[in-house]
Amino acid sequence: METMPLAPKCGVEVKGVRLAEADGETLAAIKRAIYDHGVALFRGQDDFTPEAHIAFAKRWGGIDINNYFPLTDEHPEIAVVRKKADQVTNIGGAWHTDHSYDQIPAMGSILVARQLPPSGGDTLFAHMGEAYDALPDDLKSEIEGLEAFHTADHVYKEDGIYAQTDMGGELRGQDLNTGAIHPVVIRHPHTGRKLLYVNSAFTIHFVGKTREESLPLLMRLYAAATAADNTCRVVWEPGSVAIWDNRTTWHNALNDYQGYAREMHRITLTGEALAA
Repeated sequence: METMPLAPKCGVEVKGVRLAEADGETLAAIKRAIYDHGVALFRGQDDFTPEAHIAFAKRWGGIDINNYFPLTDEHPEIAVVRKKADQVTNIGGAWHTDHSYDQIPAMGSILVARQLPPSGGDTLFAHMGEAYDALPDDLKSEIEGLEAFHTADHVYKEDGIYAQTDMGGELRGQDLNTGAIHPVVIRHPHTGRKLLYVNSAFTIHFVGKTREESLPLLMRLYAAATAADNTCRVVWEPGSVAIWDNRTTWHNALNDYQGYAREMHRITLTGEALAA
């Protein structure tokens, strides 16, 4: 197994691995790479069928069934992240980390390219360990011990952001209520590294402060999180698979392929309780 950086501080491309067969020491090495670098890209995985996708996820650990995205009929463990050729809005087209609105957020995701546009549709990632490390000391002191409230209700519910777009009819679970409180700075459960844990999609306010009172500090943290030095780009090709750690990264699915379809299959991996 060989790794090559996608960017100096975020992401790796992994070579010499067939995910359909990865287990044991190879799987352990893949996990370490993702925990450290945030996201790993695997190319040439043409034999990574839906069955292999599910089997690999089960070898990793638990699978979280997605509450919002459409599911494949034959494989309900797999969520379909789809944009049709005649749709304008895409899913995930802004910086975020998945499932931060859950009491125990998902560890990460395994995303497989199934249908791609001729160009565009790349995914950007940002490393929250690098983001935290780069904060000035006074800002680190200001956020030490803070907690924040996360929810997805304003995004997915019947009157939410997606319902107002041409993606609204694609989604499930619009009657669900979400909400969780997490530390603003967490420690990765496997590496021990400090990570910035807020995101512009689902973090609403700091505990004990209103949304309006929270926004100035949140905006400073969001700007720091997406500084160019912290980011990398996954350029999708047929046979590509990306696996990322939701604790360590944010991501942003670029919506620059109007008039073309894009379909990705995603399995969400079960996480662990977060702690400062």
